[in-house]
Amino acid sequence: MSTLVLAVDAGNSKTDVAVVTEHGELLSTARGGGFQPQSTGVAAAVDTLAEAVDRALAAAGVPQVDHIAACLANADFPVEEERLAVAIQSRGWGGTIEVHNDTFAILRAGVTEPRGVAVVCGAGINCVGMLPDGRTARFPAIGRISGDWGGGWGLAEDALYHAARAEDGRGGPTDLMRTLPAHFGLPSMAALIEALHFEQIAPHRRHELTPVLFRTAATGDPVARSLIDRLAEEVATLATVALTRLDLLEEAAPVVLGGSVLAARHEQLDTGIRDLLAERAPKAVAKVVTASPVLGAALLGLDGVAAGAEAQERLRGRF
Repeated sequence: MSTLVLAVDAGNSKTDVAVVTEHGELLSTARGGGFQPQSTGVAAAVDTLAEAVDRALAAAGVPQVDHIAACLANADFPVEEERLAVAIQSRGWGGTIEVHNDTFAILRAGVTEPRGVAVVCGAGINCVGMLPDGRTARFPAIGRISGDWGGGWGLAEDALYHAARAEDGRGGPTDLMRTLPAHFGLPSMAALIEALHFEQIAPHRRHELTPVLFRTAATGDPVARSLIDRLAEEVATLATVALTRLDLLEEAAPVVLGGSVLAARHEQLDTGIRDLLAERAPKAVAKVVTASPVLGAALLGLDGVAAGAEAQERLRGRF
C-alpha cells in the first residue's frame, strides 16, 4: 500500500485540496471556500476545509491518509501554526501533519528542492525562505504594524490617497484623479470618495483599482510610476533580507515571484525587481511561478514522507 499525502492550500478566498501517493500519482482534487480563522474562528475555518477534504478523500476512495501538508493563509506565527495543526489533527484525516503559512506553497511550487526564497504579492505581500535542513526565513506580514507595505490592497489605497490630494490641491497632479473614478463610471474623486465611504461601492472592490494604477503608470504618469517603483523596491528588499538570513546571498539561489500582481508581469515592475536584485543579490535567479499553490503543498508533503525526485517530477506533470 502506497503512503498517501493530503495536500491543502487554503487562501482567504478559496481552498484547494489534493490527495497524492508517495510515487507522485494524483488521486483526487477538490475546491472549497476561503479559510479565514481570524474572522470566523479556528473551528469554523477548519469546517470549511472539511467540506473540500471530505470530497477529496471520497473521490480518492480512502478514509484517511498517512501525512497531511497544510499551507494556510493567516498562519503567520508559529503559535498559530501549532493551534491549526491541533485543530486539523482532531478531524482524523491523517497520521502526521505539518502546517505552514500559505506562502511556502508558492515557494515550493517554484523550486525543485526546498531551497530558495519566495515573495508573493496578491492582495497583500509576504516573503518566506527555506533550506533543505529545515531552516526558514519569514516575516509576520500582518500589515503596517509589522512593517509591511505593498500588495494590491496597499497599492489601491495609496493610489486613492494621491488621487484625492491631487484633486483637492493638497498634492501634485496625477492622472489617477481621473482614471480611478472613471473605472466606476464616476466623474471625480469627490464622487468616488463619497461612494466608498457610504459603501455604495463595496469595500472589496477597491482591489479593482490596482490594474487601473498599472495602466495609468504605463502612460507615463509620474505618481503612478513612483508607486510601482516603490513596490519593486519592497519586493527586492524582502528577497535580499531573506537570502541574507539563510546565507544564500553568495550562492545561486532561486527567488520565486508569485501572486496575482507579480504573475501579471507588468513591465515596469518586473524590470524594476530584476534590476534591483541584480545589484543587491547578483547570484539570485528570479522566476515568476504561476503553478497552482496546491502543487507546492503536495510537494512539501512528499518532502515530509521522503519521496524521491522522480515522484516529485511525476506530480508536477499531473498539474
